[in-house]
Amino acid sequence: MDNSSLVEEFYRSCRSSNPGLPDGIPESWAFGATPQLADELLALVQSGVKTATASSLWDYQYADDPIPKVGELSIILDGRGIPRVLIETTSVEVMPFEEVSASHAYAEGEGDRTLKHWREVHEHYWRTYSESPRGFEPGMPVVCEHFQVLQGAF
Repeated sequence: MDNSSLVEEFYRSCRSSNPGLPDGIPESWAFGATPQLADELLALVQSGVKTATASSLWDYQYADDPIPKVGELSIILDGRGIPRVLIETTSVEVMPFEEVSASHAYAEGEGDRTLKHWREVHEHYWRTYSESPRGFEPGMPVVCEHFQVLQGAF
């Protein structure tokens, strides 16, 4: 589904509420690899529980995409591709999978918010959905990103 007009309309609404936002429309994307997961993770963001995310650096490299930068804006989509939330990246750190901290796992807001749960879920995710043929390895580089919600349709 082409959601570009919905994204443009959403961002225009954000800018009318906050005229200090930049002119250019930020990248739009959904959390997770399935519509159901996108909706579940979006709900955590909307409730204020999820304030961080993690991605495989190998996936960024494989897709030839830049990693997030502090101050970068993103429009988060729901599982149907509808824009729901505008976020701003507040920190980015790349580290080996086995060095991701319990505090980062907690900030991701998933499951019981423990590091054990985070490791199990993310290992499964990257083994199943990784774009990079490298998939998952215990020492793989992980992009740990923290963000804040600037505006949202809740």
